[in-house]
Amino acid sequence: MKQELIIVLDFGGQYNQLVARRVRECNVYCEIYSYKTDIEKLRAMNPKGIILTGGPNSCYEEGAPTYSKELFEMGIPVLGLCYGAQLMNLVLGGKVERATAREYGKTDIHVDKSSALFADVAENTTCWMSHFDYISQMAPGFKSIATTDNCPVAACENVESGLYAIQFHPEVLHTPEGSKMLFNFVRNICGCAGDWRMDTFVEDSIKAIREKVGNGKVLLALSGGVDSSVAAGLLSRAIGKQLTCVFVDHGLLRKDEGDEVEAVFGPAGDFDLNFIRVNAQERYYSKLAGVTEPESKRKIIGEEFIRVFEEEAKKIGAVDFLAQGTIYPDVVESGLGGESAVIKSHHNVGGLPDYVDFKEIIEPLRNLFKDEVRKAGLELGIPEKLVFRQPFPGPGLGIRIIGEVTAEKVKIVQEADAIYRGEIDKAAAEYKEANGTAPSWMPNQYFAALTNMRSVGVMGDERTYDYAVALRAVKTIDFMTAESAEIPFEVLQTVMSRIINEVRGVNRVFYDLTSKPPGTIEFE
Repeated sequence: MKQELIIVLDFGGQYNQLVARRVRECNVYCEIYSYKTDIEKLRAMNPKGIILTGGPNSCYEEGAPTYSKELFEMGIPVLGLCYGAQLMNLVLGGKVERATAREYGKTDIHVDKSSALFADVAENTTCWMSHFDYISQMAPGFKSIATTDNCPVAACENVESGLYAIQFHPEVLHTPEGSKMLFNFVRNICGCAGDWRMDTFVEDSIKAIREKVGNGKVLLALSGGVDSSVAAGLLSRAIGKQLTCVFVDHGLLRKDEGDEVEAVFGPAGDFDLNFIRVNAQERYYSKLAGVTEPESKRKIIGEEFIRVFEEEAKKIGAVDFLAQGTIYPDVVESGLGGESAVIKSHHNVGGLPDYVDFKEIIEPLRNLFKDEVRKAGLELGIPEKLVFRQPFPGPGLGIRIIGEVTAEKVKIVQEADAIYRGEIDKAAAEYKEANGTAPSWMPNQYFAALTNMRSVGVMGDERTYDYAVALRAVKTIDFMTAESAEIPFEVLQTVMSRIINEVRGVNRVFYDLTSKPPGTIEFE
């Protein structure tokens, strides 16, 4: 698929995914690459512009991530953010030094509105700073276009060379006019038309899938979650009965979910698919017995997925391709999309075994963020109840159970989770009926997890020694960052009371207040 491209060069910054996401909000396609990417490869991709991310290093230190001067001589606009801004100036002859005081958090900033970068931005606005170093001397040809009380070069530009540098982070929500700045760069300065839309993505993907698959057969790992459901819809539109969807019930699904998935995608459902359900609960419990380390659990679950699919493929006959619902955050968090550290392996990215008995793996959603996946689902005509279903990780409850996974623990977390989600949905529905709108506290994702902690309690005048359940609820836009949702206390009290009284083996309930970062949305 051919489209205008903005490249994000990753120097290890924690916000690299957000940079890409904000660019796509401008209807411009964007991909993340490591700063180690060769200059000739960058040229070959013919980008309309390049953005350099932030990073944890000091650019003047020996061994710090860097790039050659050629990058800034490609004849296309380049925007440096934070570390990227400092590196741009250092490489081109400026100076970067340690500041006398670190600038961190929301900061008032004065911008030069004559700069194309700050079109439609207020002259005095707010930005999010996070830096120890500062540009003490701009590179030749640059002029300052923004200042703060402590930073004389909060942004600078060399218009003739198409080079722009911003010391702060326009990609985060704490910079309220940051999206305008990025829009100005990619649409006005880079000259992108803004034709990256879901309707064109769907049509282009269908053509690409048909061309790749030809007359071959495709086996799809169908979990019933948002990602695999949209992948199924896309592949079904492209190749019809050449697609077989295999649903593996690994015993790590939410309560009654296996039957719900079969009702939607099976013979009685709305999808014209070849559907196979494999009940493999005992097989998974056996493999996971005694395993407590999160990455080990993920890889075991991932490998068993592949082995089950191989077995089913042999029953079906010759199968050429394995399809998966991998999305862009999976790729980035598995350390495959740039230079950032590996956060966790995903069963359908970093968790794949070395040997896979298929010609090739097809991942039609690999370059989409979660909200883009949902938009694609609506374009495909998939029912909203499926498109807006809560995200559910491939390893399922295996990573919502801390420590060893057993059938007993799965039963506990299934029951607790069903109570929790049910009460949240009930409270939200009652609020909407009374007020005509959804409550502001309504989370995007909410679930119960089983901790590995057991503690003493008293129930019915008897001593108990049972597990603690942790409740998680987050509000997020792109699932790359998230904040804990402020669920009304009376709702949490109801949930706590029901779980302790109705779920055997639980005597404590916690509420997780952790944001992402430093935590992740899932527990493992």
